[in-house]
Amino acid sequence: MASEAIVEHEPRACDAALTRAFGFLGKRWNGVLLGALVQGPAGFAELKRLVGGISDSVLSERLSGLVAAGLVVRTVEDGPPIAVTYRASESGLALMPALAALTTWAENNLPARPPA
Repeated sequence: MASEAIVEHEPRACDAALTRAFGFLGKRWNGVLLGALVQGPAGFAELKRLVGGISDSVLSERLSGLVAAGLVVRTVEDGPPIAVTYRASESGLALMPALAALTTWAENNLPARPPA
C-alpha cells in the first residue's frame, strides 16, 4: 500500500480589507448616499428625497458615520438661514469606480425585483 501524503492547507478566510469595506458599505443606505453625493453637494432634505424610504434618524446616523469615516464632508453655511450641506470627500470620490462597477453588475445580474 502506498502511503498517502497528508496535505495541510491554510484555513480559508476573507480578505480583511474586503471584510471592512463590506461591513461599512453593507450598512443599509451608506452606498446609496455616497452614490447620491458624487452627483454633487446636497442638503439633508434633498438627500432624503433622493434616497426614498429613509427615515430622518437613520439618514442623520448614516451621514454622521460617513463623515466620521472621512468619506463625506459636512459644511455649515452661515445664514440666515443656516444651511448644512454634504459632499463626497476625495476618499468618497475614490469609491466611485467600484460603485459604478457594482451598479453595472447589478443591472446585468440581479433581477429588478427580488423573487416573491
